[in-house]
Amino acid sequence: MHAAVLSAFGKLPRFAEFPDPVAGEGEALVEVRAAALNRVDRVRAAGDHYTSGSPDDLPLVCGLDGVGISPDGGRFYFALPRAPYGSMAERTVVPNWMLAPMPSQLSDAEAAALINPGMAAYLPIAWRGRLVAGETVLVLGATGVTGRLAVQMARLLGAGRVVAAGRDKKALESLTDLGADALISLDRPQDELSSAFAAEAGDDGFQVVVDYLWGAPTEALLAALTLHEFKAVEHETRIVQVGDMAGPTLNLPAEALRSAPVTLAGSAGSVPQEVRVEAFGKLCEFAASGALKLAVEEVPLAEAEEAWRRGDRDGRRQVLIP
Repeated sequence: MHAAVLSAFGKLPRFAEFPDPVAGEGEALVEVRAAALNRVDRVRAAGDHYTSGSPDDLPLVCGLDGVGISPDGGRFYFALPRAPYGSMAERTVVPNWMLAPMPSQLSDAEAAALINPGMAAYLPIAWRGRLVAGETVLVLGATGVTGRLAVQMARLLGAGRVVAAGRDKKALESLTDLGADALISLDRPQDELSSAFAAEAGDDGFQVVVDYLWGAPTEALLAALTLHEFKAVEHETRIVQVGDMAGPTLNLPAEALRSAPVTLAGSAGSVPQEVRVEAFGKLCEFAASGALKLAVEEVPLAEAEEAWRRGDRDGRRQVLIP
């Protein structure tokens, strides 16, 4: 079969032949219809993700999830193919418990593109962020594919106010149509950025912060939240760390956590099964109804290397089609 084959970490995958998978006990052989090129796939292929494995695992097929046809003819979302197989191939093999039916209202490409970034938008807000209807949500890194979904998700889950922060001016301005009440440009000096965060926080503050950036932007936010007086604060700020597009580390002054009720939490990719099932159902419901919008760019699997090099454009998630 043909697949996007990775031969060395840090290199681009190539469209090449790879041995056909054979399903074992408790597994399903899936005919792949579509596989999104997600950020986690890029980080794993670079060897920088904690699940990347070792050079002894190479060569392998890239891709953690997708949409395909099961042996009984059903159309399913699938995830976690058995190594060395991946979703960016004509066929793959996955655990039976990682097959979930997809609604007919979504195309193969839309369904494949939705779940990975959708989970990274839904879970930090609804589960880790514990959003209560009427609260204010700040999305740090709102102009990427996942950030755009997070803006929409915050509104759909009942946020009273949604503030979007990002660098891409054109993409940032488009977020008002997706539910953002206020916009913060990150392309400014650190002290000005802190002032901008403070101004948008106002007296009520941000209750949930979904952080896809970390690094300097988060430092500016913490500086804005730090109090320099003894003051009763009624609202907790729950910062959920999801990504590190702006840097893997930050400087965290103790006073930032002592002076104001700030809670830091990880997005926790491994969540209880019942939480994951609920999130999956909500994502499909919102997307099938048209309430949740995600733009996709379909790319032939044969052009996987070029797609990898090019990256997402204009907020569209690239989806490889075998």
